[in-house]
Amino acid sequence: MKPGIFLAASLLAVCAGVEHASAQSYTTLASFDGTNGAGPTASLVQSLDGNFYGATLTGGANRYGTVFRVTPAGTLTMLHSFKGADGDNPAGSLALDTDGALFGTTETGGQTNLGTVFTITPAGTFNSLYSFCTEAGCPDGSVPAAGLVRTFDGGFWGTTFLGSNEGGSVFRMTPGAQLSTVYTFCPPAHCALGANPSAALVQSTDGNFYGTTEYGGFPPLDGAGGGTVFRITPQGEFDRLYGFCADSAACPDGQTPTGGVVEGADGSFYGTTVYGGATSFGTVFNLTTSGALTTLYNFCSQSGCTDGANPYAGLTIGTDGNLYGTTSSGGANNRGTIFEITPTGQFTVLYSFCAQSGCPDGEAPYGGLLQGTDGNFYGVTYLGGAHGQGAIFKLSMGLGPFVSLLPVAGSVGTQVKILGTNLTAATSVSFNGIAAPFTVNSRGTAISTSVPAGATIGTIQVVTPGGTLSSNVAFQVLQ
Repeated sequence: MKPGIFLAASLLAVCAGVEHASAQSYTTLASFDGTNGAGPTASLVQSLDGNFYGATLTGGANRYGTVFRVTPAGTLTMLHSFKGADGDNPAGSLALDTDGALFGTTETGGQTNLGTVFTITPAGTFNSLYSFCTEAGCPDGSVPAAGLVRTFDGGFWGTTFLGSNEGGSVFRMTPGAQLSTVYTFCPPAHCALGANPSAALVQSTDGNFYGTTEYGGFPPLDGAGGGTVFRITPQGEFDRLYGFCADSAACPDGQTPTGGVVEGADGSFYGTTVYGGATSFGTVFNLTTSGALTTLYNFCSQSGCTDGANPYAGLTIGTDGNLYGTTSSGGANNRGTIFEITPTGQFTVLYSFCAQSGCPDGEAPYGGLLQGTDGNFYGVTYLGGAHGQGAIFKLSMGLGPFVSLLPVAGSVGTQVKILGTNLTAATSVSFNGIAAPFTVNSRGTAISTSVPAGATIGTIQVVTPGGTLSSNVAFQVLQ
């Protein structure tokens, strides 16, 4: 798993070389200095106020991590410092609720020092909701290394890295913060179904949840397995879709899919592996719901690993239909990269970190990318920045603005938030052509609406004086 309580923050020093692609428009927005946080390892989330929120693994007033806010212009504010009973070391991304509250997990801390679920408002009001392993044997799991996913019904689902069988668990939490275990993974040694999930789940358009485990599946030389991709239904029916290292102990199909998967427009899933592949430095893959895997790219395929190596984070699908991600090492300066890859496998390095002496632009990105509704990509680095404690950055690819949806599915009457920029003077909102009533918040960064009668599956459009903005995903109208 990426840097956290169970992995030393050592970086792979792999190759040096010359970057093969010209850098895009890259901006360092803010740097962590330890007092306001250090070592962020997860993606950012855009909130209803138009700002971005995230967590750092360490640093802050108590050195156990923080929750922070950063504006699109780069103003960084620490909202909470973790310590002890309220949790320690948040490693996963935050999840946004429709009222603007943020939900997250910590790897340690809480009543048993084995992790928590928490919520925090944009104003910084914090509440610890649950402490893991309060019963003997940890039947509810322990050490949640991943963030939560908000579900279509308004609850949250998540995973724990460890638990009663040392293989971790899948859990659900109701809107009222009642937590229950949905599935318990088997012990990692020779576990064919998978063990030790460290990435957030994704709820697919089919209503099921998809995720990855770091271990289990088919055993390579160490016997722990190369990891899996799995599907689990809302009722808890579990199915392993693919086990890595299926071909041989050399794992040419990839090994350790730490970053999870993302659903493509065709209903298949895309992801990365940290290791394995033709060069042993990780892969990008595509997987169908029937379990057919295609390796799209092998990292460190170019001389000196200028294309990057060891992608710990998952992928983001941009509004142009291409996939965007980061590698924790490799690149022209051996400090990680940002890359773009098409669904057919055409690969481009967009930026190599540590382009200047001292790495003020950041180094070692373990988190993935978020495409903000302004069209730009935002992310964090674990190290580097002005103080060496990590940085927040923006990458512009020239993509236009859009609107994003919360939730992305619901029945007629379901309340929906539409996130965007410059929405103040919006004149209409429609669900696949069906008009809906709406109100805009005072900042012009979010719209409140509801699914109108007669709506069908399709994009949501917002008409503004500057043009028509479409949602980056189709809204799923549930019966």
